[in-house]
Amino acid sequence: PKMKEDNCLHAALICLGMLYYSHAITTEKLNHTRPSLHGHHEKGKEGQILHRSKRGWVWNQFFVIEEYTGPDPVLVGRLHSDIDSGDGNIKYILSGEGAGIIFVIDDKSGNIHATKTLDREERAQYTLTAQAVDRNTNRPLEPPSEFIVKVQDINDNPPEFLHENYHANVPERSNVGTSVIQVTASDADDPTYGNSAKLVYSILEGQPYFSVEAQTGIIRTALPNMDREAKEEYHVVIQAKDMGGHMGGLSGTTKVTITLTDVNDNPPKFPQSVYQMSVSEAAVPGEEVGRVKAKDPDIGENGLVAYSIIDGDGVDMFEITTDYETQEGVVKLKKLLDFETKKSYSLKVEAANVHIDPKFISNGPFKDTVTVKITVEDADEPPVFLKPSYIFEVQENAASGTVVGKVHAKDPDAAFSCFSQLLDFETKKYSIDRHTDLERYFTINADDGNIKTIKALDREEIAWHNISVFAVEVYKQHQEAKVPVAIKVVDVNDNAPKFAAAYEAFVCENARSNQQFITISADDKDDSANGPRFIFSLPPEIIHNPNFTLRDNRDNTASVLVRREGFSRQKQDLYLLPIVISDGGLPPMSSTNTLTIRVCGCDSNGSLLSCNAEAYILNAGLSTGALIAILACIVILLVIVVLFVTLKRQKKEPLIVFEEEDVRENIITYDDEGGGEEDTEAFDIATLQNPDGINGFIPRKDIKPEYQYMPRPGLRPAPNSVDVDDFINTRIQEADNDPTAPPYDSIQIYGYEGRGSVAGSLSSLESATTDSDLDYDYLQNWGPRFKKLADLYGSKDTFDDDS
Repeated sequence: PKMKEDNCLHAALICLGMLYYSHAITTEKLNHTRPSLHGHHEKGKEGQILHRSKRGWVWNQFFVIEEYTGPDPVLVGRLHSDIDSGDGNIKYILSGEGAGIIFVIDDKSGNIHATKTLDREERAQYTLTAQAVDRNTNRPLEPPSEFIVKVQDINDNPPEFLHENYHANVPERSNVGTSVIQVTASDADDPTYGNSAKLVYSILEGQPYFSVEAQTGIIRTALPNMDREAKEEYHVVIQAKDMGGHMGGLSGTTKVTITLTDVNDNPPKFPQSVYQMSVSEAAVPGEEVGRVKAKDPDIGENGLVAYSIIDGDGVDMFEITTDYETQEGVVKLKKLLDFETKKSYSLKVEAANVHIDPKFISNGPFKDTVTVKITVEDADEPPVFLKPSYIFEVQENAASGTVVGKVHAKDPDAAFSCFSQLLDFETKKYSIDRHTDLERYFTINADDGNIKTIKALDREEIAWHNISVFAVEVYKQHQEAKVPVAIKVVDVNDNAPKFAAAYEAFVCENARSNQQFITISADDKDDSANGPRFIFSLPPEIIHNPNFTLRDNRDNTASVLVRREGFSRQKQDLYLLPIVISDGGLPPMSSTNTLTIRVCGCDSNGSLLSCNAEAYILNAGLSTGALIAILACIVILLVIVVLFVTLKRQKKEPLIVFEEEDVRENIITYDDEGGGEEDTEAFDIATLQNPDGINGFIPRKDIKPEYQYMPRPGLRPAPNSVDVDDFINTRIQEADNDPTAPPYDSIQIYGYEGRGSVAGSLSSLESATTDSDLDYDYLQNWGPRFKKLADLYGSKDTFDDDS
């Protein structure tokens, strides 16, 4: 509190002193000499005389102290004109920036006062215009003139840093004086006036680890060998003070968080000297055995550790890899183990830093070693074949039961193996994986492992048989071993050579004697030992063939040559030449192949022109005659279609048909539904016209029918048209009066369902007047749905009652 009172008193004294000084200077300038009408003479360059008129206004720039808080307005200055005699006839006018608001003028005396508190940081100066005018007429007595009012600065703004908090990093173990970060503060006061804006930096917190330069604000390390592993983060407070750091100055602070970054200054160390591990002999290569870990207090890439096996009797059996996520060394099995052979191993494992900093190499070797002891545990193992794979050979066409080879497996378990030897019995059984021998070519003896053939083998069909053989423990059937067995079928010369392709040769009619026209080759399904070289020859009976001869080229090919000159297609256009091909096997095999030779016409250069095989010389295009024939066929087809459509249209008959027209064919054509249940093959008009003819019964027209069919009363069709009614009535009367007449009406044809039906005929024309013996009274008991049928087909008594 005492220091604060001293600062305030000091500031007040300075302000009062500056105010007094400003007032004295202004008064002196304003009350200076009167304007003079005489000019002053000055010599210019090269003897030229310059004339300068003296102004009527005399003053200097005005000053006013900022942040004045007194009760009365502050006198800024006084304006006075040399023509002012003091009688009050001159009026002073003030205009410009802040005139009338901040600055006011006494129009009689010319005194200027500041009515408001000014802040230099908001505005440093004001430009005003003063003028003297006649008070009565407002006539300007002198031209207006500008002057400046400057706001004089006081130390009223403390320094402010650009950021409230700073963050910086510096490597651990840095040398003393290493630059960390530069902090910067600013002061809003006038840097050109006094020491209000002169800043000095100092450190309030963070010593003795860091220091700061007073003039620049650069923070530097102050202690050597700062260790990140001991302390990683530091909090430093920096102060900036104005007035050059002297008493009474204002200050501001900021916080700087400094983090030590890691360097590789610590080697890895194992927490123990020996690691104990165990692994089963049944483990497979690549299986994890155990883990070791060396601790490194460094972080990031400085803490990366790589592990390796540098010594021990298990170097060939084990390997170690690095798990970079956990920084552990993973010991893995490299090869299969055998408890019966070796029961323990020892390894010397080294852990070393991946990235080493040369600056700290003097801290010692950045690596450490540890001993890893591994114990092999016994396991129940499956049988083991003496070989990883077997290859056998057998001749093709060998008899069934031929021995191919023998496989053998042993029990690796030491205790059980000795037990089986004492008791003299087999502890395993052999079998063939039938998925590898689907055709069942082989079988194996379950006890001794002998493989035999079941049926003859053909090398040309399958040259190699790849099967798998299992060995399973007798008393522990879950323990089994599998071995691949490859069986090669040895070739026997059992296939004769044949043409390599279906040859067809062409010879020109004008061919010359001894002219070669084709080269042939052969193929043999047998192996090369029983195949080439091939021998080509003609059969003995045609060895002296007058037309062609054969030349063996001794390279498994042969050339066919013309023996005579001149061939004629008219006499013979096709020749068949038998050729004998023999192989070089033991015993040799041979076959006779026929070469087809066609005689063709050629030009003088031997180029093919025409041949009986027309497919080789016919033009692929169509001739003009063929095109005309095709077009003619198309036109005929179109005419047939048009005629067919025309006839179909002419067959349509009007709905009203006259009596003299026979409509039977029309009805049959359009509405035929077949001959009912008896017509199972095709349409037969005779069956429809007289179904009774099927059974041999043909009604006679010269005998009066036994029954006379009369139309049933009350069933007349309602007349729709006069002509149609007459036509229908006429047809019905003819059908009723002549029961032997064929049923040409459409209703009889549609309703006929064949003879022998339980329901009988459903034709209403026939059943309307028949005296059938059938009794339909039971329809009365079928309910309302069959009431209509009961009324139509009821007994005669019912009709009589109804009438």
